[in-house]
Amino acid sequence: MKYSISPFVVLLVEDQLADAHLVRVALRENRILTDLHHVFDGVEALEFLHRQGERYKNVPRPDLILLDLNMPRMNGQEFLTEIKKQEAFSAIPVVVMTTSEVERDVVASYRLGAAGFIVKPVDIAQFMATVRKLEDYWCTVVRLPKKVD
Repeated sequence: MKYSISPFVVLLVEDQLADAHLVRVALRENRILTDLHHVFDGVEALEFLHRQGERYKNVPRPDLILLDLNMPRMNGQEFLTEIKKQEAFSAIPVVVMTTSEVERDVVASYRLGAAGFIVKPVDIAQFMATVRKLEDYWCTVVRLPKKVD
């Protein structure tokens, strides 16, 4: 019997290139096969999920969305509100990764359906370790629903 190993698909919604780069490096260095897709804001994330436009027509459905809160055009809370209203995407876990430590952002994110809230560490080594722990948890510990496209 042949087994195919599919990569764990992560959609990173992040407007800061430096943070996106660190996430990419941390995922690459881990032992888990991941397929990272990066968009810059909530508008692009919705286009990705709906496979709108030539750029996104053949993209895979994400297993996990990592979401920044403070972005142009459509911020993280607006995106979270929109995605959780759509039955086709509401089961995709969304983990907020932000610099905000404001309690109202934490509360609002969970009320809107976030599966987790992480304050981005300022220290690069801690940031990388946090991403690796996040990946280990979502890829090896948690059972996610099967993909239905």
